[in-house]
Amino acid sequence: QGLLTHALHLAKAAGERHMVFFASGGESAAAQAAGGRYGMADGILLAGEAMGLLTALEEGPLEKAETFRSAVAGAEFNVAVGLCRLGHRAAYFTKLGDDPFGRRIRKAMQAEGLSVRDVHMSAEHPTGWMFKSKTAAGDPDIFYCRRGSAASFIGPEDVAGLDFSGLWALHLTGIFPALSEHTRDAALFLLTEAKRRGMTVFFDPNLRPPLWKSPADMRDTLLAFAREADVVLPGLAEGRFLTGETAPEAIAEAFLKMGARAAVVKTGPGGAYAATRSESFFCPAYRVDRIVDTVGAGDGFAAGVISALGEELPLREAVRRYYERGEGPG
Repeated sequence: QGLLTHALHLAKAAGERHMVFFASGGESAAAQAAGGRYGMADGILLAGEAMGLLTALEEGPLEKAETFRSAVAGAEFNVAVGLCRLGHRAAYFTKLGDDPFGRRIRKAMQAEGLSVRDVHMSAEHPTGWMFKSKTAAGDPDIFYCRRGSAASFIGPEDVAGLDFSGLWALHLTGIFPALSEHTRDAALFLLTEAKRRGMTVFFDPNLRPPLWKSPADMRDTLLAFAREADVVLPGLAEGRFLTGETAPEAIAEAFLKMGARAAVVKTGPGGAYAATRSESFFCPAYRVDRIVDTVGAGDGFAAGVISALGEELPLREAVRRYYERGEGPG
């Protein structure tokens, strides 16, 4: 924790960030600092673990499933794909095993238009993968096989080799630093470098308790990252865990007091509550008759918000983009 605090202080001393000013309209302060509009030619960097996914085709417990469909999973991967499909440029930073899952994932990234210049293939460690059950209601069961994966060996030395040219934003989740001590140090270094270069930082806590040593370790580390983010995107349960507050309004206010420029709290069927230092509002959820799969809903939300803010739309329009596309939970 001391290393984390020291490095973040160094980042602050290195220079000012380009912070997006989430006002009701007008050009962002970040664009003004850069001398013009970002435009969709500028990219977003995402870092994390993309995994092989085996989804059961029959409803019921995973141990009873006989047939599975193969795909690609990973919170940051989902966001990256969403950004590309919305016309933005996304670069993905990860390590994959040089194995069938890894090669399939890399091809899937290329097919979606993601930049794979910072996707490294490892001959020493395998690609992580996961099982997902099929369910008619509620959240599906998930089983991970990611211990010792190639991505868990990403370290600061890998971040040092990144090319940050043409990137205006970084999107991190709480999953990447949870994978190992290596990735925690790498995520810290990546955050530090992004801030030093004036990039806008988006952070989704994405709690994964089994990956952490303890709830206290998870809370302390994720709060340290949230304090340095420009935009925090917690779910209601995540916000309650991290801040100790109950209501969406209080959760958002807590993150603003920590230093965020904007906080958007996802409340499921209730929609989302968003706040900056100058405005706050609720955005109702798009109503659907039947929810097919809840996995990835928050990732779709992040893609909508990041893409809209990258186009310099006001925060209210950014939150509304997600729900008006019919991708919101509820």
